[in-house]
Amino acid sequence: MLNISTITPKHKIEALAIGCFDGLHLGHLELIKHLGENSALLMIDKFKSKKLCSNKQKQELSKKELIELDFKNIKDLDGKDFFDELKKELPNLKHIVVGYDFSFGKDRKYKAEDIENISGLKTTIVPKFKIGSKAVHTTLIKDFLSRGELKKANEFLGRVYCIEGILVKGQGLGSKELFATLNLECKEHFLPKNGVYATFCEIRGKVYKSVSFIGVRFSDKNFAIETHILEDFKLEPELGEPLKLSFIKFLRENQNFSELSLLKAQISKDIKQALKILDKDKK
Repeated sequence: MLNISTITPKHKIEALAIGCFDGLHLGHLELIKHLGENSALLMIDKFKSKKLCSNKQKQELSKKELIELDFKNIKDLDGKDFFDELKKELPNLKHIVVGYDFSFGKDRKYKAEDIENISGLKTTIVPKFKIGSKAVHTTLIKDFLSRGELKKANEFLGRVYCIEGILVKGQGLGSKELFATLNLECKEHFLPKNGVYATFCEIRGKVYKSVSFIGVRFSDKNFAIETHILEDFKLEPELGEPLKLSFIKFLRENQNFSELSLLKAQISKDIKQALKILDKDKK
């Protein structure tokens, strides 16, 4: 048994798009276009790796209910058995949407072209989605992010890349000696290349221009994600509050400084550069 859990009454779900949906990029959105009402996304997470967006973001972007299946629970099922179980769980299921490279069943025995024949369900197979000569894939987007190539990553995502997390306690050095920062703990998302970025920071529903740092801090050699708000900021946020960072442009590599005054001078330059970029890219 698959033991699917849904918010929507199961008998109302008539169509499913099936895939990993680990990034919800433009390729995934092409699948979703083929879904009408009374539909959902069936997510099968095979890799358990850091994601390009949270389930909350996926739901907001897709405007569909998300149904999760653990790959471990289905990997030994024959392909026909999988769809038989799926039809038992969702008795009015009529339509399946998958990508061209979808495979299923034990040892990936079956391909997308086999679904309709073994399940009797109408199947839409969405062809490879390209930008220029490159197919849109999560691995490619992660590669762009790992090189700090935000423009390309955002183009293939179809949105500005962002991470979400909670506020954690920092050193306290910034507010005393440098510039006050908010410190973010982010366990779920794939992080872009270490460095300094022009960003937008969202907290308590309001978006602020910011400059952010990812990497090992010069002062204490600990890894950190820090953001300095570049606008009037009168909030006194509490530890554990949610925070979102949207990455607009990579500014520079991390550097080592012999003294704090040199670091402060560099951050001042980063702030000026970030403001010029963000003024042109206001949300």
